[in-house]
Amino acid sequence: MALIPSQILRIAILLSYLSILCHYKALDMPAHQTYGGSWKFLTFIDLVIQAVFFALCVLIDVSSLMTRAGENREQERQLRKLIGLRDWMLAVLAFPFGVFVVFTFWSLYLYDRELIYPKLLDNFIPQWLNHGMHTTVLPFIIIEMRTTRHRYPSRWCGLAAVCCFGMGYILWTYWVHQVTGMWVYPILERITSLGRFLFFSVLSAVLCVFYVLGEILNSYIWDQPHTAKVKGE
Repeated sequence: MALIPSQILRIAILLSYLSILCHYKALDMPAHQTYGGSWKFLTFIDLVIQAVFFALCVLIDVSSLMTRAGENREQERQLRKLIGLRDWMLAVLAFPFGVFVVFTFWSLYLYDRELIYPKLLDNFIPQWLNHGMHTTVLPFIIIEMRTTRHRYPSRWCGLAAVCCFGMGYILWTYWVHQVTGMWVYPILERITSLGRFLFFSVLSAVLCVFYVLGEILNSYIWDQPHTAKVKGE
């Protein structure tokens, strides 16, 4: 039996994300006042995705309790729709983009932090908030995957959705540059047009790898014990 019920964990994680978002939006940063505001940054978009995802998880937990009490078929049908949406969000958005943000941020940060997170930002963003945006996302989503079984869409449909979202963000980045003349991330200022094309291509491939990794991990956590049990019977 789990030490902490999964429902309580989801509420705690949701409150954590809401706190992080509120503190981040309250920061008096020049980047927040320019075109696109916080929505220029994939980190902020990912935080919103994670908050919406866990809010949906909490809503499903509450709805499950109400459905059991009411035994209403319409409520059960609506609940199944919510569960389907939750599973899709985890597979296509929450897991791949959450892991992507953590992986790319800390990889570039350790190589040369000025490429992704200039030291100047330490004057605006406290360390705990930085880790809340770029570190805890990974353990939070792993906890959710470990405590709840999720159904993945077909691999090609899932990859297509991930690529569409990723391409949308890339186009948004180029649009911000078109309007402001500035790139969202310092690393994009230091490389050529060809370099940016290759950079985005590699990151898109990495994003697809993380989608497949999430699918494999979900299957390993939930299907393997069941398979082993069947074989042992």
